[in-house]
Amino acid sequence: MVASYESALVAFSGGVDSSLALAVSVRALPKGRVLAVTSSNETYLPSELEGAKALTSYLGVEHLVVNTRELDDPNYAKNPTNRCYFCKSTLYSDLAKIAEEKDYACVVDGANKDDEGDYRPGRKAAKELGVVSPLSVAGMGKAEVRNIAKQLGLPTWDKPALACLSSRFPYGQEITTEKLAQVAWAEEFLRRQGYSQVRVRHHGEIARLEVGPDELERALMERKEISAELRAAGFLYVTLDLEGYKPGSLNAALEQPSKKTLPVVY
Repeated sequence: MVASYESALVAFSGGVDSSLALAVSVRALPKGRVLAVTSSNETYLPSELEGAKALTSYLGVEHLVVNTRELDDPNYAKNPTNRCYFCKSTLYSDLAKIAEEKDYACVVDGANKDDEGDYRPGRKAAKELGVVSPLSVAGMGKAEVRNIAKQLGLPTWDKPALACLSSRFPYGQEITTEKLAQVAWAEEFLRRQGYSQVRVRHHGEIARLEVGPDELERALMERKEISAELRAAGFLYVTLDLEGYKPGSLNAALEQPSKKTLPVVY
């Protein structure tokens, strides 16, 4: 599919999906006709950029780092339920301009088939702007993406999923540079401690920590150290979610579960 375009600019975050999309593009297109572009801004963990640079070097691909300034859009910063639509509209519009300026025929992303079954307003923006999604078109779900990435020897094949930091805020809570810095500080600390799957959900003064279910016991044992560091990041209270990490857990607010009628206590 990508080969028919003769050249491509790949939206590259450094995760397994965009890594495979980049590797596929490199294999399908002539040498020097693939450009990886990473938007490094307040919503992107600083440590992720080094990994992205390493992967592009490994694949021998030119790598451009930009800042697409999503937070400048008040529609995005207000954090509505379709926040990702405004994010991707800004991102893909900017990437399309870069592609045109540098003579690349299309913009490619790493969306996979499983993304179609989740609440992802950003996919609407991608379709509106003509972004090419080869993994999704090929019918690859996350498991298959990881399997093929492993077969190709990509070092990111088993990398934990990592959405942008804006996904740590409940819908309707304004996103600011300062709040994003709090989350980045906290998550970078936990990653340095060796936690593989981490989300620090920002509930105002409260940090709700999600770690992998197999890491819950460890987090409880290290609760004093974790609490001290997250308070240093600016949180007043630190909690540990007993269900552990759950992708898109803040989307639960979009659902309307039936509530039990509780007995009245006098």
